[in-house]
Amino acid sequence: MDIRRELTDQLQWHWKNHARPRLEGLGDDEYFWEPVPGSWSVRPRGTGTAPLQVGSGDYTIDFAVPEPAPAPVTTIAWRLGHILVGVLGGRLESHFGGVPVSYETYEYPGTAVAALEQLDGMYAHWHSAVSALSPDALERPVGPAEGPFAEAPMAALIQHINREMIHHLAEIALLRDLWAHGLGRDARFAATS
Repeated sequence: MDIRRELTDQLQWHWKNHARPRLEGLGDDEYFWEPVPGSWSVRPRGTGTAPLQVGSGDYTIDFAVPEPAPAPVTTIAWRLGHILVGVLGGRLESHFGGVPVSYETYEYPGTAVAALEQLDGMYAHWHSAVSALSPDALERPVGPAEGPFAEAPMAALIQHINREMIHHLAEIALLRDLWAHGLGRDARFAATS
């Protein structure tokens, strides 16, 4: 069995057949739509209401440490920001020569188009890098960048990223379904600023 092919095909198939097509046509109103009051989002600097607003550009992402229980509902902008930094960006930096990425220093995109361009670029980098791994590299420990999971093999990290991508992109698809059925444009369901 070709483990590398199985791991790359799993996410690639989902990306090409479900996730990326569901992101087509994403507009700014939907990108920033808050499905419930108190949602976490990406916001213009200085307008956030969460305990922490982090980022280095004109936009910051809402955050708290520790995360409240229950965790706030998040917008599509927030979920894409999480994928860009916490799922793909940090792993590209640590394992595949990507640019340094952290929640505190990232320049969060202020438009849906910019977010999707960044997502496409990071996904392409991730897919290319994982596709090029040798069988030995898949078995090698991921190292200190993965904290308590430092001894886990690279194949386990790839499997984890596959799950994270599928999970978060499915959440975005659900938010898009709610928006498409009018909930985002109906004042009874829209969050207040």
